[in-house]
Amino acid sequence: MQRKASSSGVLLLVGTTKGAFVFRSSGARTKWTMSGPYLRGEPVYAMAFDGRAGRQRLWAGTGNPFFGSSLRSSDDMGETWSDREQHAIKFPAASGLALKQIWQIRPGPANHPDLMYCGVEPSALFESRDAGKTWTANAGLLSHEHRVKWTPGGGGLCLHTIVPLNDSRIGVAMSTGGFYRSDDGGKSWRARNVGVRAEFLPDKYPEFGQCVHKVVSHPARPERLFLQNHWGLYRSDDWGETWHDIANGVPSDFGFALAIHPHDPDTAYIVPLESDGFRCVPEAKLRVYRTRDAGKSWKPLARGLPQEGAFESVLRDGMDTDTSDPAGVYFGTRSGKVFASRDEGASWETVAKSLPSVVCVKAVVLAPAPSHAKRKMATARSKRKPARRPVRGSH
Repeated sequence: MQRKASSSGVLLLVGTTKGAFVFRSSGARTKWTMSGPYLRGEPVYAMAFDGRAGRQRLWAGTGNPFFGSSLRSSDDMGETWSDREQHAIKFPAASGLALKQIWQIRPGPANHPDLMYCGVEPSALFESRDAGKTWTANAGLLSHEHRVKWTPGGGGLCLHTIVPLNDSRIGVAMSTGGFYRSDDGGKSWRARNVGVRAEFLPDKYPEFGQCVHKVVSHPARPERLFLQNHWGLYRSDDWGETWHDIANGVPSDFGFALAIHPHDPDTAYIVPLESDGFRCVPEAKLRVYRTRDAGKSWKPLARGLPQEGAFESVLRDGMDTDTSDPAGVYFGTRSGKVFASRDEGASWETVAKSLPSVVCVKAVVLAPAPSHAKRKMATARSKRKPARRPVRGSH
């Protein structure tokens, strides 16, 4: 039986090609302790935390050369995990498809505490309405007319990004296929790639077929989206209807990692790479670039990061921010390093130096679990009948 976790502070979930690691810190984020590796020896390309409805649950998408890809969960911060079949994600037999990899795990909004999403390879969106117990493939995307023309990118034909925008709108991004949006809760989907370049195709601006690497939005302004493409950096202010080039002053518009500031929809972070032929940071200088004006300009952030001989690469899910104030920014590299900033990118510290290759980084600010006494008081208040208000008479 799994014991209930009771934690507060900041949690850093790091998925690698050889398992998952969990780093913990207090709210000050000055010292980190590491636990793991969990799910030893298995690649973990997706991790998530679900803190809704009183849960403190970790999720991981694992791979295995014998058993295939599995969705696993832990209610004790990684000490024990569900078995491979407990949260089975399987394509309908009639589709002729088989699960290859789980690329994204995304809890739904707080007002739908049992809604969850998974993005997988081959490109499909799976949904759960019971907090991850059972999963169903989204029929509108599974049967989409464009599916037969989607082609694999370098990492396969994967749906790697899920962007819930509001109760009815949701966006997804895939390689290759581009950005698709649903305005009816996932029943139907339309490609939304106007202005996004497909450098590798004869038609540079097709309806679909772009190799989008990452898309992020901000809950306070969900109509604004940032997009990192396979060559190209873009912003949309109309839910993805149109996209505008914002690669202003960056050393390269090729890259994977992209993160949004938790409190400011004008602020975003990227890690440019030299090119698709040489996927390392330009000039072997590890720099995070930040915009504070929605992409009109970008500033390199390098204090505390190696600036010589740093042939580093950061993948699409290898960067995240936390919701602290000031916000924390985190990223991991293919060489197994993890870096953290507790001052919104102004300076950086090394959290880990020699992990297996990092493919996923997720940051979580944990709310303190309520004590037994507080839970008892809250329950009593909820059961208490409201006081009857006096009725005002007319005079």
